[in-house]
Amino acid sequence: MRPMTPARPQRPQVGRLLAGQALAGSIIAVLALLTSGEAAGMSALSGALVCLLPNAYFAWRAFRLRGARLAREIMNGFYRAEAGKFGLTVALFTLVFVAVPPSNPAFFFGAYVVVQCVHWLGFWLVRTGSRT
Repeated sequence: MRPMTPARPQRPQVGRLLAGQALAGSIIAVLALLTSGEAAGMSALSGALVCLLPNAYFAWRAFRLRGARLAREIMNGFYRAEAGKFGLTVALFTLVFVAVPPSNPAFFFGAYVVVQCVHWLGFWLVRTGSRT
């Protein structure tokens, strides 16, 4: 029989969620490329990246710390990560529309929405599993 040890909290596997978002964005970009040409594919790819990059930043910032003793710092980290994610999203939208306006806004916003909707699958993608 194994000795009783306290359970160690596991970090959520947000890499799976980000990989799912990257896969969804890639599929949309390839479909846009095949159906409507290179400009539509680039519009879809830029829309997917405008969603994916801030989410990756949030995951990196928010899940750096763990442990009950750091609860206050973890909460502050979440607030900072969310503020940074919002700022980065605004900056990327601005950059895309000023520097490289999407030739097909429907594919741009469609890819953005599809990648954002992958969060609905987050429950299944980020499960940590039972250790008991």
